[in-house]
Amino acid sequence: MNKELTYWVATSAIPGVGSATFNYLLRHFKSLKKFWDSPKDKIERLKVDAKTRAVILEFRQKVDPKVYLETVYERGIKVVSLADRDYPANLRQISDAPSVLYYKGSLLPEDDLAIAVVGARFATAYGRQVTEKLVFDLTSAGLTIVSGLARGIDSIAHRSAIESGGRTIAVLGCGVDLIYPPENKGLADKIVQNGAIVSEFPLGFPSVPSNFPARNRIISGLSLGVLVTEAAVDSGSLITAGQAAEQGREVFAVPGSVISKMSEGTNNLIKEGVHPVTDAKDILEVQDIERKQRQINVKESPLRGQPKDRVEAGILEVLDGGTKHIDAIIRESGLATDKVSSALSMMELKGMVKNFGSGIWGT
Repeated sequence: MNKELTYWVATSAIPGVGSATFNYLLRHFKSLKKFWDSPKDKIERLKVDAKTRAVILEFRQKVDPKVYLETVYERGIKVVSLADRDYPANLRQISDAPSVLYYKGSLLPEDDLAIAVVGARFATAYGRQVTEKLVFDLTSAGLTIVSGLARGIDSIAHRSAIESGGRTIAVLGCGVDLIYPPENKGLADKIVQNGAIVSEFPLGFPSVPSNFPARNRIISGLSLGVLVTEAAVDSGSLITAGQAAEQGREVFAVPGSVISKMSEGTNNLIKEGVHPVTDAKDILEVQDIERKQRQINVKESPLRGQPKDRVEAGILEVLDGGTKHIDAIIRESGLATDKVSSALSMMELKGMVKNFGSGIWGT
């Protein structure tokens, strides 16, 4: 577990501090506790814009990190950070992975085998039927369904996953203590019992249009690929499809009537070269799901390997079952920088440590 989780959560909750600023603070201070304990003059010298510096100073005065995290837990909300081993593996791979995820429900290793299903907010009877059929078949094959809890196709996908006995994850464009749209409160409660609702936004953060591109990158980031079942040419689901492609994910689309405006977006995607889907097998074969299912147990097996020398032993002693920045490992172990760097690389290959990104290593 991330021993600095309290400070990671509090830092991620500072308004205007996104992934880039968060990573800058982590690199600059090496420890986010040191960031919170630093005097005002050090904050004023940070290489961020004046508005962000002012917000940071104000937030640090008003918020106690420990009280904030206690409030999160008191509301039945869980958190996982990028430095935690149980952070979703697919999401960890994207370049702008959120530093902290808030969630209700459960995030399981098998959720690595996930497909995002998105589409029109004003679904037609055709869109509803194909979404229900494909989701039923995908969940029957053991896949988790990821979507955005929006009206239309998103809601249909979540409900279909639950009704078929599968798991589903809803990614919100607001804090997980809020539900948008409000009429989906009952659906959100069912999702918590059959998966999770997740968000990178802190408590009380409202749903505003500017949040949705960030939300959409998490939908695709949690998934192996994105399926668009029905979409007009101006559908927001096409943004999710575009982000999926940028993340190196596969994109799938269901063909529709050439005279239906609600299928123009999906038909255009197919013309652009995405995978056409008329059966769940089209997705299962492209993603090679059977092979990936066999790998799940291997991925979750205990770490392998024993320290071969005093350098590796020293690194494991400093880590002590947790996570630390490489600069802290070097400082606390008293070992040379080049020896620590090369040893960490070899230990990662042997399964003794994991590289969590941004200079963070852990066991």
